[in-house]
Amino acid sequence: MHPGGSPVTGRAGKYRNIFLVWLVWPLITLGIYHLVWYYKVNRESRDLDRRIEVDPVVSVLAVTLGALLIVPPFVSVYKTGARIARMQQSAGMQPTCSPLIGLLLTFALSLHSLYYQHELNQIWERYGYPAEGQEVPLAG
Repeated sequence: MHPGGSPVTGRAGKYRNIFLVWLVWPLITLGIYHLVWYYKVNRESRDLDRRIEVDPVVSVLAVTLGALLIVPPFVSVYKTGARIARMQQSAGMQPTCSPLIGLLLTFALSLHSLYYQHELNQIWERYGYPAEGQEVPLAG
């Protein structure tokens, strides 16, 4: 509850098919979809809980231009997993998203996107599959 007594709310993200996110759309769009998805996932973390600080543009830059420095994409993927775990907590769930597993899955056919979307879908399932942008209550 806010000091005024009103419940804390955030905005829901989008429930997505994990196989379309991981394989189909990136193949069809020659990888562009993955960047759009990565931007949206990071934006959704901020939109769900304003206490989660992230600039989705910086996240995308880290996995694109940051690759020139080698380390930034891996830091970004790890931090995105941590944000998803935080989103699960905000939704009143036990966090099951492991940033380390997500990071390791980047080396296995980029399976981190499939894993992270699966973890995000659990949040939207908990809320009863709300429409993207719909207000949802947050836990503490």
